[in-house]
Amino acid sequence: MDDQVSDARVRQLRLVVEAEDFDAAVEFYRDLLGMPEEFFVESEGGALVMALQAGRATLEIVNPAQRRLIDDLEVGRQVSRGIRVAFEVADAVGDTARLVDAGAQLVGPPTETPWRSLNARLEAPAGLQITLFEELDDGE
Repeated sequence: MDDQVSDARVRQLRLVVEAEDFDAAVEFYRDLLGMPEEFFVESEGGALVMALQAGRATLEIVNPAQRRLIDDLEVGRQVSRGIRVAFEVADAVGDTARLVDAGAQLVGPPTETPWRSLNARLEAPAGLQITLFEELDDGE
């Protein structure tokens, strides 16, 4: 995998999200979800940007049938928009509860998928629908 990364033309994936309430979004993603701050820049006119690290990034492309399947498995009904952000976490149940307590809206509770992950769906700040997923297999 490391050779694939070093040979790739694309070196990094950045998802850029506009947040009307910048401070609330930073608190949710940095402080509550636990994404470490990479950099913060304040520019003229009150312009703010903060990059948060999210570990390894992938671009997961699905067709409409797969999107419907994921919605059915995670939520039990069709709720996705064109973009959903998924975060791998160590404790999907605990992290889901903590984020809901902090104001995220629960769309679908942690549910085991056929591919052995525990997935929860949330409405989060900055207009993002997110999935928290915990890999259940130990990698064997």
